[in-house]
Amino acid sequence: MLVVRDLVKKYGDFLAVDHLNMEVERGQIFGFIGPNGAGKTTTMKIIATLLAPTSGRVVVDGIDVFKDPIKAREKIGYMPDFFGVYDNLKVKEYLDFYGSAYGIEYRERRKIAEDLLELVDLSDKKDAYVDTLSRGMKQRLCLARCLIHNPELLILDEPASGMDPRARAEIKAILKELKRMGKTILISSHILPEVAEICDSVGIIDRGKLVVQGSVEQIIQRMTGRTVVRIRVLRDMDRAISLLKEQPMVTSVIQEDQELEVACKGSDEDLWQLLRALVSSDVPVVSFRKMEGNLEQIFMEVTSDEEMAL
Repeated sequence: MLVVRDLVKKYGDFLAVDHLNMEVERGQIFGFIGPNGAGKTTTMKIIATLLAPTSGRVVVDGIDVFKDPIKAREKIGYMPDFFGVYDNLKVKEYLDFYGSAYGIEYRERRKIAEDLLELVDLSDKKDAYVDTLSRGMKQRLCLARCLIHNPELLILDEPASGMDPRARAEIKAILKELKRMGKTILISSHILPEVAEICDSVGIIDRGKLVVQGSVEQIIQRMTGRTVVRIRVLRDMDRAISLLKEQPMVTSVIQEDQELEVACKGSDEDLWQLLRALVSSDVPVVSFRKMEGNLEQIFMEVTSDEEMAL
């Protein structure tokens, strides 16, 4: 759906985006994370055709964004990290305004607006003035607005910024529903645990470069070289530990009550072989699960002040 190749953006001598390459597959939620000033917003504005690059190429659903920006915009819905000033508009007028800007006929855009307000749970606010809405409601309204022309790619810059936990949960639920509807979503965020939870893939950008990209699990395994599984056994703990230490893919075994934290090298196939070895030896395994990776720790490592060689 989205391909970015050798993207560069300079402001005088300052290199904001440094030969950035990334891909987002159709139907994915892709998390774009990095420290302040890393180049996230600049990159997203370039993809959304709102900022001209110094050089490079961006393709959205087969359309070169720089050669045919008008056609590309039909495919893109962009949500900035600020709402704007619409103090004198009601919620339904706000969506009607944007629908008319996309040339949607009045009756059709009225129906679309009703459906979108239902999607973002704002149907009861359609006659309220925009400036009376809470921060979370405004963000949901802004999300509805960027869906008004039914785009295939959503570019959301910090959509949960400044929200309380309940409002963030509401946005997260909407994003999951949009994915079920087939939308491709590029989202930037500083809330790393939530990125790890909802995103199929993430890219970490630092000083204008995409330093690592992949699923959270792949990134953690690539950076640490290991996968951690938590195994709970009913009994025979000593035999389980002894058996695990004999396996070539196991690098460490730590016991915590009736559970074992096992660090392994290898693929999912190796993990299956590990479980198979336990079960075939009649070790009573109650649960066997991968531990969720610590995305925050990896983020701190790859965005450190030291030069990285990935």
